[in-house]
Amino acid sequence: MIFKVLAASFAAIALLSVAGAYLKRPKRSVLIWAVVSASFAAGGAYYQSFWPTVGAGLLVVWALIAATNSVTFAWRVKVGMTLAIAVVVMLALFPTIHDEGVCSRTKPVAELRSSCPEVLKQMPSEARDEHMKLAALGEKGFTQFLLQNIGFRLVRGLDLAGGLRLVYNVQVDEAIRDKRDRYYDQLRASMTKQLGLSALDAPTVPEMAKLADKVKLHKPREQSDIITATFQDTADTTKALEDAFIAPFLRELTLLRGADGKAVTFRIRNEVGADVRDRAVQQAKETIHRRIDGLGVKEAAISVRDEDIIIEVPGNQEKEFDRIRELISETARLEFKLLDDAANFFEPIASSPEASLPVGMRFEVENAPLGLGEGGGQRSAPSYFARLNKLDGETIEETLKRMREWAATLQIDEDHEVGFGKVYEVNPDTEQYELVGWRTYFLKAKAELTGDMVRDALASSDQNDAGLGGWHVQMTMTPLGAERFEAITAANVKKRFAIILDAKVESAPVINEAIGGGTARITMGSGNLQQQLEDSRKLELVLRSGALPAPISLSNEQRIGALLGQDAIDDGIKAASVGGLLVVLFMFWQYRWSGGIASLAVAFNLLLQLAILAMFNASMTLPGLAGLALTVGMAVDANVLINERIREEVLAGKSARAAVSLGYDRAFSAIFDGNATTLIAGLIMAQYGSGPIKGFAITLIVGMATNLFTGVVATKLLFEWWVNSSRGMKLSIG
Repeated sequence: MIFKVLAASFAAIALLSVAGAYLKRPKRSVLIWAVVSASFAAGGAYYQSFWPTVGAGLLVVWALIAATNSVTFAWRVKVGMTLAIAVVVMLALFPTIHDEGVCSRTKPVAELRSSCPEVLKQMPSEARDEHMKLAALGEKGFTQFLLQNIGFRLVRGLDLAGGLRLVYNVQVDEAIRDKRDRYYDQLRASMTKQLGLSALDAPTVPEMAKLADKVKLHKPREQSDIITATFQDTADTTKALEDAFIAPFLRELTLLRGADGKAVTFRIRNEVGADVRDRAVQQAKETIHRRIDGLGVKEAAISVRDEDIIIEVPGNQEKEFDRIRELISETARLEFKLLDDAANFFEPIASSPEASLPVGMRFEVENAPLGLGEGGGQRSAPSYFARLNKLDGETIEETLKRMREWAATLQIDEDHEVGFGKVYEVNPDTEQYELVGWRTYFLKAKAELTGDMVRDALASSDQNDAGLGGWHVQMTMTPLGAERFEAITAANVKKRFAIILDAKVESAPVINEAIGGGTARITMGSGNLQQQLEDSRKLELVLRSGALPAPISLSNEQRIGALLGQDAIDDGIKAASVGGLLVVLFMFWQYRWSGGIASLAVAFNLLLQLAILAMFNASMTLPGLAGLALTVGMAVDANVLINERIREEVLAGKSARAAVSLGYDRAFSAIFDGNATTLIAGLIMAQYGSGPIKGFAITLIVGMATNLFTGVVATKLLFEWWVNSSRGMKLSIG
């Protein structure tokens, strides 16, 4: 409705401007400007595009002001620009004023209006989406029209609003274990070649299997930084540890030989381990920061203490906190591993009557693909897998925990591991797929590809959906990842390739042919479409933000109130109001009506700063308020300099117009120098500071820019209007 009214209004303005351009030849250029702008504004409104409509509409206002007869053309152009900026300021601040005023933090949700975020969050998702769609089109009133189309918010920081404090511990031993495991794979391949078991730079799996006859490599589960090697013959020990072979490994590993000459221990150096720890914590912090930013929670504060990451999120919405907790805890460790279906590992366990199994576990058989046969056809064979359904009153994660505990009792060699995938079944009552349990996959332990080879991810729907799942995440790999993916799929056609996210098998598709182009996809299972959509968007975000370098665990959580307390905040607002009023009275007393112009400029400067910060969805904290106070003081100082210079020229006998022109010219250098030196200090603090210091610096930098505009441009427009009017014979400047 509102868009229709705007479209009709701007179309009428365009027609009137065409008539004006025809009748008023001296004004033709600016009226043509108005015609073009009004046409664009009408088009934006017709296509229901908010900001193009606003932008073009402001150009219309600018042009129409320039077409009037007041003062000079240059003055009218500046006035039009200033008024357009003022309108943008009010639009940018409107959502914040609404949320802080109408949506009071002290009121229960039941007493708030439907336009308040807290009320919208309580609505069912479908009803909320429909409401917001209609509001954005203007069908729910002008207030909600603005709120849904303007995404700018200036929110309270943690010290003003309180919120949630989370402390996560980075399990850095896992990052060290990952590095150790990579060295294990390299040592195994290099020793296979060094001991004459392979002539290839990259030995095959059967060739590396022969290495066990000469040396037993072991990576202890309980020690994350050690690899042990036990040789059968001391001659092989000597050959395997030749300087040319072992030198590349000794850059980051230490070597300890056993007394018998056959046992060797490799250990990651202390300085290397410390570097891995530091990088793991820093990378985890950056990854968490990107994920929270992806949610739009810009005001969260993230800091590091030893191996802990401290996250402080302002607010009081438990649902929002739950979403943040869930997203942060997603490790997003993406791995691609081949299945070893030929081993049929679970058949002996399924056939053993003495096997100790968890309650509810059973074994099933599937026809597993084993690759291409001699004639090029697909080979397959029956393969057992274990399945564990969820018990009544048990969560799906508790079921997975029971299955993991059982798998930990199995005797599995270091080249293999057990993977766990979700099992879905159709609920006959709802006719929807539901997650009912877990199943096993027998995997090769080596990850052929990892998440750091994924360049981009995109959640998308399957247009050819056959009813088993409508959403998936399409991944684009790096050039190295694409090359390796194509080589691995070419070498394992008609075998299964598991896609593993956070130690859970998301899917295990059969490789039908070599896959080039560096793309792959993760399907979202067989749950309902809404759940698939949510899961795919969450996965897209965590893959784009990057995987955590190591798992993290929540070690501490607490809700914290505003550091100041509401009473202190209210007292601070009163103090600021009283201080501002005293400044206005002083300016009136000292400079009469010129002081009033200065007071308007200071108020405009404050609103302009807040609007710019709101456009970046910044959070207002105590240091930010201090920065605002400082820039307001400098704005007053700039106006004092200008008024003093104008008064000096008036006392020297200059006319009002000449006094204003000379006063601004002579005050500008001092104003510019003062703001420039403060700006330099702000830039240095923003570059090297963090947390509160950086917030103060950014507020200060914004304030310096707005000071120059309001102090030198906006106030001069008012003075020029004054001196060009009938009152301009005498300035009221004290």
